Amino acid sequence: MSMVLLDVQEHVATITINRPEALNALSTAVLKDLEGVLDQVEKNAEVYAVVITGAGDKSFVAGADIAEMKDKDVAAAAEYARYGNAIFSRIEKFRCPVIAAVNGFALGGGCELAMSCDIRIASSKARFAQPEVGLGITPGFGGTQRLARLVAPGIAKELIYTCRQVKADEALSIGLVNAVTEPEQLMETALGMAKTISRQAPIAVAQSKKAINGGLQVDIDAGVVIEVTEFSKCFATEDQKMAMNAFVNKEKVEKFNNK
Repeated sequence: MSMVLLDVQEHVATITINRPEALNALSTAVLKDLEGVLDQVEKNAEVYAVVITGAGDKSFVAGADIAEMKDKDVAAAAEYARYGNAIFSRIEKFRCPVIAAVNGFALGGGCELAMSCDIRIASSKARFAQPEVGLGITPGFGGTQRLARLVAPGIAKELIYTCRQVKADEALSIGLVNAVTEPEQLMETALGMAKTISRQAPIAVAQSKKAINGGLQVDIDAGVVIEVTEFSKCFATEDQKMAMNAFVNKEKVEKFNNK
């Protein structure tokens, strides 16, 4: 899987889109490799957080592979969009938090990949855009849906209708990213956050992610029902009992057991 690299250290998996000669564009081969790497991470119960980034210093992911896409008919285009959306939805719903470390261009499918992650940390050199209408198409991997949920709908419409690129500082101001760092500090920042997450109770973090994601799809009354369900499930875990007993006894939890 040379187009997507995987490294696991201290409960954190780093996934790197490794096609720098094409600015890490998402060909079908890249998407298949990404799917395979996600399978590996999913099976590794010792991974508590994931960081996704791009190889090189120019691009996170510059978009889908236009040369591969340009001659598709309607049916083939629909199949391609469904495949990409299935992978990005899987990232959005992944069992543990996923952080995008955006090191350069995040255009089209690259912006959509970043938006499927829970958290986005951007290099000051990062650039975001949904340039699809300039190519005669709409965003196809969730861009019309996630962008309008992350930023104000009017801003999302402006960016999609105009194809305008957004620099990192503007991306921060509109809520598209969580933080901006200098390029040399990007991975340290993203991995530091991932390690902080991995030191918390993994099951509680996973249940929190389920509650947040599920609640965003329904009204607040239904969302609270989801929260109560995920909250109560935590009381069946060893980690909850250990942590609360430690708190009452003024002790420190050194390590959660993910049980």
